[in-house]
Amino acid sequence: MLDDEQTKKMLIKAQAGDCDAQEELLQHNLNLVRSVVHRFTNRGYEWDDLFQIGCIGLIKAVDRFDASFSVRFSTYAVPMIIGEIRRFLRDDSMVKVSRPLKELAYRVHKAQEKLQGELGREPTISEVAQELAISSQEIVAALEAVQAPASLHDQSYYDDGDPLERMQQIRYVDNQENASFDNLVLREVMARLPPRQRMVIELRYFEDKTQAEIATAIGLSQVQVSRIEKQALKMIRSLLQTS
Repeated sequence: MLDDEQTKKMLIKAQAGDCDAQEELLQHNLNLVRSVVHRFTNRGYEWDDLFQIGCIGLIKAVDRFDASFSVRFSTYAVPMIIGEIRRFLRDDSMVKVSRPLKELAYRVHKAQEKLQGELGREPTISEVAQELAISSQEIVAALEAVQAPASLHDQSYYDDGDPLERMQQIRYVDNQENASFDNLVLREVMARLPPRQRMVIELRYFEDKTQAEIATAIGLSQVQVSRIEKQALKMIRSLLQTS
């Protein structure tokens, strides 16, 4: 990897049309692409195909990076690479998403890129909502709609333990009728939670997010997220006992 000063000098040359500088920048940052591609394996796509798509994201990062941003190039490039791969998976997905949701998701991604350049960090959902003058719920719905389907072979890690595939976390239920009833009760209970509590529980237990990740996503501190989670779990227990 080049150091920050070398990277900025090469970026200036590359953006001025120096193909050799662009090639050297790409070669020195290919490990960024490799590290990102590993997050998207086991989704039915060849590693080399995803790597090529990731390289397109890296090229876009080289073209668009503003040296006046108070952020490292690698910090700027990684979300660009992730975004390019996600767009590819979304557009190639078997799950069809309505055009308005796709357009909103595109606007959200553009706003995220803009705010990241201005703030020098990944923006929160609340900050993006304010930028686009829409609700946080609309943003979450749009981003969820264009997420690539999760594979049963994706791995999750719990408390720094051994990895588990999603398939290993699925409980077999003999009585399908009872399972459907349990799901119905859970949906009804979740619907009765206050919006913020429901969002935290969904992110924490249905999307395997850590409290720190949730805090960053919704613009709160980890202590506040922990408090909301405890309140929500207490309310869920209470509602289930009276159901």
